[in-house]
Amino acid sequence: MIKNLEQVVSMVLNSFHDSHPRVRWAAINAIGQLSTDLGPDLQNQYHQRVLPALAGAMDDFQNPRVQAHAASAVLNFSENCTPEILTPYLDGIVSKLLVLLQNGKQMVQEGALTALASVADSSQEHFQKYYDAVMPYLKAILVNATDKSNRMLRAKSLECISLVGMAVGKEKFRADAKQVMEVLMSLQGSQMETDDPTTSYMLQAWARLCKCLGQDFLPYMSVVMPPLLQSAQLKPDVTITSADSDNDIEDSDDESMETITLGDKRIGIKTSVLEEKATACNMLCCYADELKEGFFPWIDQVAPTLVPLLKFYFHEEVRKAAVSAMPELLRSAKLAVEKGMAQGRNETYVKQLSDYIIPALVEALHKEPDTEICASMLDALNECIQISGPLLDESQVRSIVDEIKQVITASASRKRERAERAKAEDFDAEEGELIKEENEQEEEVFDQVGEILGTLVKTFKASFLPFFDELSSYLTPMWGKDKTAEERRIAICIFDDVAEQCREAAIKYYDTYLPFILEACNDENPDVRQAAVYGLGVCTEFGGPVFKPLVGEALSRLNAVIRHPNALQPENVMAYDNAVSALGKICLFHRDSIDAAQIVPAWLNCLPIKGDLIEAKVVHEQLCSMVERSDSEVLGPNHQYLPKIVAVFAE
Repeated sequence: MIKNLEQVVSMVLNSFHDSHPRVRWAAINAIGQLSTDLGPDLQNQYHQRVLPALAGAMDDFQNPRVQAHAASAVLNFSENCTPEILTPYLDGIVSKLLVLLQNGKQMVQEGALTALASVADSSQEHFQKYYDAVMPYLKAILVNATDKSNRMLRAKSLECISLVGMAVGKEKFRADAKQVMEVLMSLQGSQMETDDPTTSYMLQAWARLCKCLGQDFLPYMSVVMPPLLQSAQLKPDVTITSADSDNDIEDSDDESMETITLGDKRIGIKTSVLEEKATACNMLCCYADELKEGFFPWIDQVAPTLVPLLKFYFHEEVRKAAVSAMPELLRSAKLAVEKGMAQGRNETYVKQLSDYIIPALVEALHKEPDTEICASMLDALNECIQISGPLLDESQVRSIVDEIKQVITASASRKRERAERAKAEDFDAEEGELIKEENEQEEEVFDQVGEILGTLVKTFKASFLPFFDELSSYLTPMWGKDKTAEERRIAICIFDDVAEQCREAAIKYYDTYLPFILEACNDENPDVRQAAVYGLGVCTEFGGPVFKPLVGEALSRLNAVIRHPNALQPENVMAYDNAVSALGKICLFHRDSIDAAQIVPAWLNCLPIKGDLIEAKVVHEQLCSMVERSDSEVLGPNHQYLPKIVAVFAE
């Protein structure tokens, strides 16, 4: 479709001028759908035709349905749009949407509110110039739309106000924020009916207001938290019948119920309850993330609410939110203790919380059926270890390592199962897409395994090595030629971390791993090359006499990376910079093993490096210290390299 976008867009836009409103409605509908499915290509190429056409359609006062639909299409279009594209059209679009806001038809008003919210969200600070014109209308709807028939309108005005507030920022929004909060507080205190949409919109609006106001939001937490905890603690509304009974087949069309068959039982769950629970859990995570140490007073209630939900198998969103919240709760506790805001509690409290959260995460990971959530759990576990690593005791590290073995084993068996599926007779393109997606999720799992092992090595240094020895039989297969580039890269990064953090204690692994590293320096994948040449630099620095016999081969491997004709292409530049850095380390630590009069100037010629900023700092500091001690090889005979050195520093 993207190939024929020109014809498609022209055909659809021509129908914007059709004499029949239904055709015009359908054309707008098509643009909305195309904006979602073919974004951001459509937005980038056709904004100058699509946005004016939608603005024109908003003037169709004879046909409110067409107007409302045009507003909805503006929403679809702006969701995939950069502020740069949207900004030139804002004057026209915002003024039209303001006219629609004052329309008598509720459907048109709702469409205009949702579109304004999306436009503000997409244009961010560029929306500031419209704020003073827009906000009074939004507040008027919020305050006046109190009738039962207007509930959705009020809910949407709330969404729009909070998104506009986030777009324009705290300074601009502050005065109105207070007023909006007061309306929210009175709404919160009133008895709302269970099916009132305002409730879930309100939960999200509070969280956006918190993001906008930061620590200034703290005074409102005592109002926000009780109902939020109540929603997060909702019990799922479950009905259980036997799987072969017919009596609930006719109910299966009911959108408010979701059914799962487990063995010989059919379980029906009310979805609205699950969605409210998921939203509430997401909001709790959001507040902890935003308020940091300010969230401390609520941890004692939130942790026991969310930790059990790591194993809430009725709803993935609930589990995901609970997982994301774990490191946020730990971080909040740790910061509060460090800043003396923990109501007299000390590090023992952080240790207790860590002892509660980390084992629960490990156990949930063990039982998690969904690969994507497995990756999120590993990511959260990694963050938790970064926050409270030194507080972990040996048995906890042991359980984490055992779980990592389990994750690697389970992943390998899923891979085998996918390879079998690919050989099946009924294998087709759709199944191929599915397998590709599953493989990507699997790589994410491996990526997180690498991150966790890196964190454990950084935290415990050489005392982690006995665990590393146990894991090596799980990790060595990842170096195999039959493995994906990503797996090879992760395996190399794990060794790099061990070599760098454990220094002399890691030299005993060089015999096993260095042959792999040297070979990987010339791998066709640039990310693998980068990890390998970085590792070579680490071994150069800490390997001492053990590395000496390998200097010759290391030089030729690095030379191949540095002299490659495409070395400075964007995808290769990180590998190049790391190779230059490793070459510099050979000049520094193994000068007696090289022809320094040739190699030091060759290294100097590669400078300055600009891609990998961390390595650039290392390399340029090394050059400084060589110049400071008047290193004869770097200055050259009769100081002939001095102009080059000055040029490097000038750049």
